[in-house]
Amino acid sequence: MKNSLIIQTFKNAEKEKRPVLLTYTVAGDNTKKKSLQILKSISKYADICELGFPHNTPIADGGQIQTSAYRAIKNGIKINDVFSIVNNFKKKKKDKPIILMGYYNMIYQYDEDKFLNKCRISKVDGLIVVDLPHPENKIFASKCKKKNINFVQLISPTTSKKRLKEIIKDSHDMLYYISMLSTTGGKLKVSPENIMKEYKKIKDLNRSKNVVIGFGITEKTIKSLKKADGLVVGSAICQEITNSIKKRQNTVINVTNVVKKLKNKIL
Repeated sequence: MKNSLIIQTFKNAEKEKRPVLLTYTVAGDNTKKKSLQILKSISKYADICELGFPHNTPIADGGQIQTSAYRAIKNGIKINDVFSIVNNFKKKKKDKPIILMGYYNMIYQYDEDKFLNKCRISKVDGLIVVDLPHPENKIFASKCKKKNINFVQLISPTTSKKRLKEIIKDSHDMLYYISMLSTTGGKLKVSPENIMKEYKKIKDLNRSKNVVIGFGITEKTIKSLKKADGLVVGSAICQEITNSIKKRQNTVINVTNVVKKLKNKIL
């Protein structure tokens, strides 16, 4: 996808000799309006915004993200609301890439083609579908490509070299490396040195592909991973939303401060 916003973002960060910062929030947490305000505010510091579909059984997500998803579901957030959040966001921030993240059964129930059309109309830049692995995702990924939507492939520490090569070959503008075998938001069970060692093996297979690292990244660990092309922080942000709600504080200000601190660590 020539000159996609995602590619452009990686190029800009490379010029600044820093990784791309990707943030993850759940659409509609804790209300549709608040979710949009948070997104607009954190996008001052985040390079790419990932927005999750609230799902009642998010298999890959730890407690912090599950809590966010339950809040959004309780507030009645539906798929169309997610698209309207993206639409509103893109009106103000048309140059900020947005990646939707969710589970395939929701897309399937909504209808694949209808879903991808909605993505295109709302100007979604990319999709991460957690439970649609390679090679089962080939047809869906090529449908995404036709609509200029990046399908983001996932790779993990247990992905074999042969499989890695195939996934990289089929990947679009960005790959997502899951740093450890656990759900999101767990403590980093693997040392940053070991993560970077594994990461380097992936990068060595094809230097031209952008590979981001996600899972277990916090303010404490982010600096030690800054040699990566990009770093994803989700649970720490969802946790901050939860804390702010409990303390009846301003979620938008508090979450933005967290993202600002994360950004400062990698500059």
